[in-house]
Amino acid sequence: MATKPKKKNPRLASGRKRVRQDVKINAANTSLRSKYRTAVKNVEKAVLAGDKTKATELFAKMQAVVDTVADKGIFHKNKAARDKSRLSTKVKALATAQAAA
Repeated sequence: MATKPKKKNPRLASGRKRVRQDVKINAANTSLRSKYRTAVKNVEKAVLAGDKTKATELFAKMQAVVDTVADKGIFHKNKAARDKSRLSTKVKALATAQAAA
């Protein structure tokens, strides 16, 4: 099994500080990325289940999460807009389908 070579510790104080900061920033970004994906997934599950009220409620919460994550640059703004657009279409289709039924 090939193992990754061990990273060397930086010698300069500024390099060591950069490594400490990178660890913190990486953890924060990973958490936000997970929060984004979970919010999107929850709306999709509600749409698949056919629960209009839950889907619209989760969609409103999801929009806030998506916007904050996009503003921080973790996902591109266009990806955020695309995800919101696609999910809003699904939620609206669900609403019209229930109104017609």
